[in-house]
Amino acid sequence: MTRERLRAQNMAFDEVLDQVRELLQQRGRVTYRSLKLRYQLDDELLTGVVDELISAECVAADEDGKVLVWTGGTEVIGPQSSVVSPQPLAPSTQPSDGARAPLHAARADGERRQLTVMFIDLVGSTTLSQQLDPEDYHARVVAYQAACRHVVARYEGHIAQYLGDGVLVYFGYPQAHEEDTVRAVRSGLEIVTAVRQLAYTPPLQVRIGIHTGPVVVGEIGARERTERLALGETPNIAARIQGMARPDEVVISAATYHLVEGLFEYEDRGQPDLKGIATLLTLYRTVKEGEAQSRFQVVARKGLTPLVGREHEYGLLRERWDRAKRADGQVVMLSGEPGIGKSRLVEMLKEYVGQEGATRIEFRCSPYYQNSALYPVIDHLHRVLQFERDDTPAVKLAKLQRTLSRYRFPQRNTLPLLATLLSLPHPAGVPPLQMSPQKQKEQTLETLVT
Repeated sequence: MTRERLRAQNMAFDEVLDQVRELLQQRGRVTYRSLKLRYQLDDELLTGVVDELISAECVAADEDGKVLVWTGGTEVIGPQSSVVSPQPLAPSTQPSDGARAPLHAARADGERRQLTVMFIDLVGSTTLSQQLDPEDYHARVVAYQAACRHVVARYEGHIAQYLGDGVLVYFGYPQAHEEDTVRAVRSGLEIVTAVRQLAYTPPLQVRIGIHTGPVVVGEIGARERTERLALGETPNIAARIQGMARPDEVVISAATYHLVEGLFEYEDRGQPDLKGIATLLTLYRTVKEGEAQSRFQVVARKGLTPLVGREHEYGLLRERWDRAKRADGQVVMLSGEPGIGKSRLVEMLKEYVGQEGATRIEFRCSPYYQNSALYPVIDHLHRVLQFERDDTPAVKLAKLQRTLSRYRFPQRNTLPLLATLLSLPHPAGVPPLQMSPQKQKEQTLETLVT
């Protein structure tokens, strides 16, 4: 092999190593398969990169041979940085001996984070275990955990532990989001619904407690029995709050409440005594999602300050509205950096249009439903039809039929198409839809436009 070719290979390896390190630091967790596909890596090159990050730099850890997990700090480690922050070392898969004792001690270093912690508990599990055959009880626990896991994954939370029939969930670790607290409360409400819908007699119920506060995330345990957990008062308080919840309730602390205020409807539960917690904490039961669809709407209801420096943009939006009134249809895309006033401009236009007596229909996308192309339409229909979280499918179908009966248009396919879109049972007495999925999708879109 020539010296030039060897130098080129070294440069390629270093470049891939830097890119993988940067990606892992941003995302927190990546699968080995995705790395191979993203960077076109063969097994040898992937192994070299992983060994460098885990064994040499000590900024990553292996998880089940499938996922690479970032365990380092926020400073980039590599050619551009000569200063390396103290990093928790990855758990060793090799038998420990005296020479490795200092490495295990170094792993005790933790990372300070702000987390929203959720505790989920299956109601009456002890009674169920006594009444049911062990296999039947096991099947119920597995189904309940799967329902929790499905909802938590959609909101990008992290299940830290399965504690028998309990589930410990973190929002904000290993990957932080802008609204982790909102994600936690929404997922709690959806978990209650998902578990309740499991087809078991008697029906399964859960209690959920949520608290937000500072923690230190680090590895605990020794040798092969190690776990990466959040320690501090926050998880303890979340566990105590869960104990105060009644069946099928989501109870949150005042700290969490102040971060999601206005986005949900609540019931004040006062300041009950929490075992082992010296400070009195106000608790709130989260009843359901509120009418506000964004944090900006919550702020807008309290009153907004005058808009300054956006007269040109606001004038442009009004001019486009005037064109639309003259039957010259308009589409405007408003984009820009966060915090420059986009939502405020839209809110002002909405107020202006409302004063002219126009009918306004508003659709909003959601980061939680990225795989559902028609989610904005479905969410809008839920609000128009006034679906409640506790409504059964039969009640929702009745609301849909009652609403459609007010309109004069052929409903032979309209009712079953919309029922399918809203995941409702097929209406009784209505012929089944005899069409391909693609044709059904096209007719659904035509019905919505009409």
